[in-house]
Amino acid sequence: MYRYEPQARLRDVTLRDGLQLTGKLLGTERKLEIIRKLLSLGVPELEIGSMARPDKVPPMANTLEVIAELTEDELASSWVWVATPRHVEKAAAAGARNFQYCFSASDAHNEANIGRSTEASLAAMPDATDIARSVGGQIELCIATSFTCPFSGSVPPDRIIAIAQDDRTEGATDIVIADTLGQAVPAQVAALVSRVAAETPKRRIVFHGHDTWGLGVANTLAAISAGASMVDGSLGGLGGCPFAPGASGNTASEDILFATRPDWFVPDTLASMVELSEKLLAELGEPMRSKTVQGARSGAAAFEWVT
Repeated sequence: MYRYEPQARLRDVTLRDGLQLTGKLLGTERKLEIIRKLLSLGVPELEIGSMARPDKVPPMANTLEVIAELTEDELASSWVWVATPRHVEKAAAAGARNFQYCFSASDAHNEANIGRSTEASLAAMPDATDIARSVGGQIELCIATSFTCPFSGSVPPDRIIAIAQDDRTEGATDIVIADTLGQAVPAQVAALVSRVAAETPKRRIVFHGHDTWGLGVANTLAAISAGASMVDGSLGGLGGCPFAPGASGNTASEDILFATRPDWFVPDTLASMVELSEKLLAELGEPMRSKTVQGARSGAAAFEWVT
């Protein structure tokens, strides 16, 4: 099967980062259908929604309803984007137990995305962590714009290390390094992930990439080789940040899986994922960005991955 080593878990972020730029709200039942299909195919972890204000990010308006309908086992594999302690409190009350506490390394982007300074987000993180722990949950430290900011340009790597070393982030089980604009290159990704692994508290390292400049898969593989043990992707490469001009689709889940070949990902799995992805993107009126899906539909029938 030519598995990529070391292996990393995929987290599919279709229902949060994938949907948020579309402006279209999928119904609760449709979201539940997608969640259950992805889990049944073997996708180990999902990002299922966001506590962002629905007037700012309409596709997230029914996140609490989705959480409330999930079983305990489904919730154990599901992450919810949060930016304040109140977000954690509300999501936890609905049943969520995995919280992705996100803010930007860049003040300019954090102000645009969350409406506060990076320092203010950092200062609030201990309260968010306490709430997550009080319900037996876990919380991630997610650092958006880890490489570049759409407003202020390059972000120094030392900035990421300083945030990760800040005592107020203590208690985070994971750290997410996010190439929000998809402008990083593999050597840059490997260098930062390596520094995070060597110089900051021991946590699971997650890489969140975008394919804006065509390096989504290459950057993901570089992150895995440097120490990331979970990586984010979305169906068909759907997604992007509505508060980050110049950002486009996430790295496609299908492309990451085809490159890494975890044991559960076989040709029949890809065929089912292609059907799910094509139907969803057609429903949303979004283009198919996954090269793997395009290849699977190429008609080259002698290749076992062609459907």
